[in-house]
Amino acid sequence: MRRIIVIGTTGSGKTTLAQAVAARLGLPHGEQDSWNHLAGWQEAPLSQFRAAVETFTAQPAWVMDGNYTKARDIGWARADTLVWLDYPGQVVFWRVLSRTFRRVLGRQELWNGNRETWRGAVQADAPLRWLFRTHWRRRRETPGLAASYSNLTLIRLRSPREAQRWLQSLTPAGESARPPRPA
Repeated sequence: MRRIIVIGTTGSGKTTLAQAVAARLGLPHGEQDSWNHLAGWQEAPLSQFRAAVETFTAQPAWVMDGNYTKARDIGWARADTLVWLDYPGQVVFWRVLSRTFRRVLGRQELWNGNRETWRGAVQADAPLRWLFRTHWRRRRETPGLAASYSNLTLIRLRSPREAQRWLQSLTPAGESARPPRPA
């Protein structure tokens, strides 16, 4: 497990988990949102975005998060592990809602100087609306998509608690794997 992609619907905690995995394993972390969202919420040109994914995944080991279909063929083909945060809709709904409030009220800077706003929170591509457009479709499609990449080991995590347990099960960088304890 040296080339890991973390996927999940908007607000599931992809970046948070990917950063934690990267820190625990001592690997570089790449965030597809940061490559896609230029200043002023402009979308990066396709060639620029794909080049960023191509460059990052050319490294021998990494952790990357994001669901962008426009570069899936690059990242998924180079990864050895796909971590899917497959949480129930109601869990992700509350996470997106609270994240939106936190980001807007805190004026949190995201990528390239961008900040979420109340106006942006109701636009067609706002995270809450995106959740309702994509969550259930992705739950249906992801198993088949993952199966079409024979290089991938799929790790499907169905709750934040399960994700935390999985994270804690990873051997930290610099430590050797411990033999299992006898039962």
